[in-house]
Amino acid sequence: MAIRRAGESDRPALVRLLEEAFDDDPVSCWVFPEKAHRHRVHGLFLGVFADVALADGWVDILEDETAMALWLSVPAGLPDEEDDTPARMRATADPDNERAELVGRLTGAIHPHDRAHAYLLMIAVSPEHQGRGVGRALIESVLERCDREGLPAYLEASSERSRRLYERLGFSFMGSTVDLPDGPHMWPMWREPRGTVCS
Repeated sequence: MAIRRAGESDRPALVRLLEEAFDDDPVSCWVFPEKAHRHRVHGLFLGVFADVALADGWVDILEDETAMALWLSVPAGLPDEEDDTPARMRATADPDNERAELVGRLTGAIHPHDRAHAYLLMIAVSPEHQGRGVGRALIESVLERCDREGLPAYLEASSERSRRLYERLGFSFMGSTVDLPDGPHMWPMWREPRGTVCS
């Protein structure tokens, strides 16, 4: 399975893949409950995630463009300024929909900053390729590097199914869910690098 680093020219493919993979995701359905409306604005909303990873992190994508992972390197210490990504998500996709901003505000509020870590912002696998281990392979390639470098990793699982996958990869639930008002839960998860001992 060939993995390459995506660039700006891959953005349309990234957004298409995100739309396909997250069409029925519990969080996406909470943000945009009406399916027809979700189909109109979802790509705009998810495109912000792609832009953030392309600008400030990296995107690993399979050569056949059936799966990708968006990553950020998060330094230790509180951010110097407030992250404008949640407001940009709302303004870009659906200005009248406060949920389009709230999900980012809630996840940002619980994001750990006491230690540097790799942040799996999103992973997307095309529906016809889900369940074949491609997502796992994408994540493992980065986790192997984290283990070599002694770097923890962090993510928020948006479903019970994804939570179980991440647990198999060594992530542990941090104890408190992100509870979307009248909506689904998200599970913040942390992974210590393997082969190291925490002091």
